[in-house]
Amino acid sequence: MRKAVNQWCFPTGLPLRDVFAVAAAASFDGVELNLSVPGDMGLTLDTTEKEALAIQQLAVDIGLHLPSVSTGLLWEWPLSSPDRTIRARARDIVRQQIALAAALKASTVLVVPGLVNETTSYEECFLRSQEEVRVLAEDAGACGVTIGIENVWNRFLLSPVEMARYVEEIGSAHVGVYFDVGNVLNFGYPDQWIQTLGKRIVKVHVKDFSLQIGNIHGFVPLLSGDVNWPAVVSALRVVGYDDYLTTEIMPYAHDPGRAVQDASTALDVILGM
Repeated sequence: MRKAVNQWCFPTGLPLRDVFAVAAAASFDGVELNLSVPGDMGLTLDTTEKEALAIQQLAVDIGLHLPSVSTGLLWEWPLSSPDRTIRARARDIVRQQIALAAALKASTVLVVPGLVNETTSYEECFLRSQEEVRVLAEDAGACGVTIGIENVWNRFLLSPVEMARYVEEIGSAHVGVYFDVGNVLNFGYPDQWIQTLGKRIVKVHVKDFSLQIGNIHGFVPLLSGDVNWPAVVSALRVVGYDDYLTTEIMPYAHDPGRAVQDASTALDVILGM
């Protein structure tokens, strides 16, 4: 398994050249870039293929891979929305992720599949988002990219059995699971999720979580929370996972670069378990 770091682990607005330099200096193998709105640094909805190719070359020159592309935009424009206009916007977002991932030679795009809320029931979220992902899977396949459905705090896909079913019913080799270790700790056991999801896992996010805090503020630096890392690593090896572990941590207020270095060191310890 190899180590990557998400762009969100760096201060907002930090140029990609500096992001890559800090990540390489911290001995990471890759950086997961985030798709955002025009005007932000890095990948945006108006980034061209030519610009993406230049970013990919910059990463290569520094000695890094770009294994995946994530985005937070699907929280605002969910694929599960009852509004067709919003769903169309969500499809455009994922299609831009896919196109840029292909240019960056990234194998995976992270997709939050939908949101259960006052206007969208659990069943509606399930069926609508599956329908949208089936369509997007064709785009992904044409570009040689895989869609990774992430487990997040969206009141949806609350068990590994259900997540496995969700992906299987989509019926595409270009759709898998982007498994987030820390996100399940409040209501499950990461190693058990890994065992159930098995080969469906295409990428893994790593972050730690404190059950004593138990809310959004419970995400803590790696090795300082309640994740049973030996069990997680063992489960990943049992199911044959051998891709990236991508860390998502908040940058320290007074020394953001140190947060990235500490995460890399912690990942070395975790991989040695």
